[in-house]
Amino acid sequence: MSLRFLFVIVTVNSVASQLLLRKALYNLEGPAGLSELPRFIGNAALSPWIYASVALQIVGYVLWMLVVSREKLGVATASIGAGFYILMALSAWLVYGEELSLLQWIGIFAVTIGVIFIRLGAVTA
Repeated sequence: MSLRFLFVIVTVNSVASQLLLRKALYNLEGPAGLSELPRFIGNAALSPWIYASVALQIVGYVLWMLVVSREKLGVATASIGAGFYILMALSAWLVYGEELSLLQWIGIFAVTIGVIFIRLGAVTA
């Protein structure tokens, strides 16, 4: 399996697991304080969406081990992170209608450009 393909799979897997987590939490009322945390955790433990999210995160962790075994950790993290930021923001907008301000989008793209520089530096080094 090529490293680039692994980068894409890990990124998509991370986004999907976070979307499932958000779906689960949509249906749960968050704890107002620490005293409500046990009730919140108990309710979360009954959610099939939580289990689906955790299952995807486990698969993602195994794939991440493959990535880290083949690439420098800093380069791998930056490369996957850049794709994750953009894909997560777009997915949250498409799936849940979440919006970001212009300044937030500029920040996401600035980080992405920085990561591209990190990746290019790894290729030439």
